[in-house]
Amino acid sequence: MNLAVQHGDTPGKSFVEYIDYLDTKGYVPPNGKAWVDRIRSKGNEATHEIRLIEESESFQVLKFTEMLLKFSYEFPSMLKEK
Repeated sequence: MNLAVQHGDTPGKSFVEYIDYLDTKGYVPPNGKAWVDRIRSKGNEATHEIRLIEESESFQVLKFTEMLLKFSYEFPSMLKEK
C-alpha cells in the first residue's frame, strides 16, 4: 500500500486496488504479478489466521518483496547515479 501511494496512488483504497495500480503503472516486473499476489495472499493469511508460517513460505515472501523493492527503488536509482 505504501509503495503504491509513494508512486502516486491515493490513500484509502483496498490492497488489491494498490496491487492493480502498481501493475498498471509498470512497478511490477514483467510476469511479476503472481509474486505480488503471493505477498498479498500470505499477508492476508497472517492477518486473519492464527498459524505459524513455514520457513519456506516466509523466505519466498521475503524474496518476492525484496525483488519488488529493488525493481521499484534500487535499480532506478542506479540510473540516476551515472
